[in-house]
Amino acid sequence: MANLKEVRLRIASVNSTQQITKAMKMVSAAKLRRAQDAIMQMRPYAAKLREILENLSQSLSSDGSPFTKVRAANNILIVSISSNRGLAGAFNSSVIKATSRLINETYQKQTKRR
Repeated sequence: MANLKEVRLRIASVNSTQQITKAMKMVSAAKLRRAQDAIMQMRPYAAKLREILENLSQSLSSDGSPFTKVRAANNILIVSISSNRGLAGAFNSSVIKATSRLINETYQKQTKRR
């Protein structure tokens, strides 16, 4: 059976852990609120961008624009976007793996045919 000193140390340890957990929750709630505010501020821009792209798409599909013609892909550019902030190592790794898989499965076949 644990003596009184060990019980007091355990209680103090649990209280300390609770304080740390509470502080971490407060920090994460503030970050989440900041991220939500940023998203809410971007909505008007996203709506306007969607409107512009819809108008552009309609205008290109109606006429015989050279940009809408179907043609062979001679040069292909793949842009991978990853993060450089926070604990995003797994995300970055997933982006790189998906890009490598896309290149190996899709575009390696095309280069071998040429």
